[in-house]
Amino acid sequence: MKRPVLIAVSLILWAQGSWGAEISTPRRAELLNLLKHDCGSCHGLSLKGGLGPALTPDYLVGKPIDFLVATILYGRPGTPMPPWRPFLSDPEAFWLAEQIKAGVR
Repeated sequence: MKRPVLIAVSLILWAQGSWGAEISTPRRAELLNLLKHDCGSCHGLSLKGGLGPALTPDYLVGKPIDFLVATILYGRPGTPMPPWRPFLSDPEAFWLAEQIKAGVR
């Protein structure tokens, strides 16, 4: 995703105050299940890579959260990475990106 798009997404989310929204405990469990099963189907069940790249803290060093959130929400054109925007809210994508970056499985 190009930098102007990332900046625009970041500004929109910041303006909406989406980053700090609370995610319920049951929804967090659903998101972790999505990470394990849906993301794991391409990124490997241990998220160490497969069809898609690894989603490990070591691999993601230097990748900003807003980049990960934009990738989750809008996919990566020209790759198998689909947009998850129809299924995830901005706060959910942000929470999921934080979990991935922290190595939570």
